Order: sequence, then structure tokens, then C-alpha cells
Amino acid sequence: MAEGASIFDSVLEEIELVGRHIEMLKVTREMQPIGIIRLSEVLGIPKHKVRYSLRLLEKDGLIIATSEGALVSDKYDEFIADLSENFDELIDRINKIRQS
Repeated sequence: MAEGASIFDSVLEEIELVGRHIEMLKVTREMQPIGIIRLSEVLGIPKHKVRYSLRLLEKDGLIIATSEGALVSDKYDEFIADLSENFDELIDRINKIRQS
């Protein structure tokens, strides 16, 4: 582990990544179809990070790549509906660790 790095650094990075994915999904839903360059401009995220996120979201079936740009799939609504439950579960796990 690099000097000054914490065991929490990777957790925080993952949380930031999840946040970026969620924001990207929401913007894609609002502006679809939308390309990498436009997503990069709207979100203020470098194109290489947009590409990476889109690849992961496509792999999970949440984004559909088309020649006109990214579209959200029919899994979007269920994913967004489940977010609160997933966050609650994460908070519960954190609280159990904190209490132990």
C-alpha cells in the first residue's frame, strides 16, 4: 500500500465511481441518445472516464450503445427504484461494523 494510503481509499473510490455511474445514467435518460463527448461536457468528466463508465453500464445491461449515442435500457427504472434499498443495506452494514 502506498504511503499515506488508507484501507478506506479504495472504498471511497468505489463510492465515487458508483456516484458517477448514477449521474451518467440520469443524464443519459434526460438527454438520450447522447454521445461520449456531450456526456463529458455536461458532467465535466474526462472522456476516458465516460467511456469506462459507459462500458461498465453497458455490461450491466443499463446502457445500450447505438450509432446515435447511449440510451438507457428497460432495466433503468428498476435499477433506480432499487437504489434506496441498496443504500439502506450499505448503511446497515457500515453501522454494524461501527458498533462492533
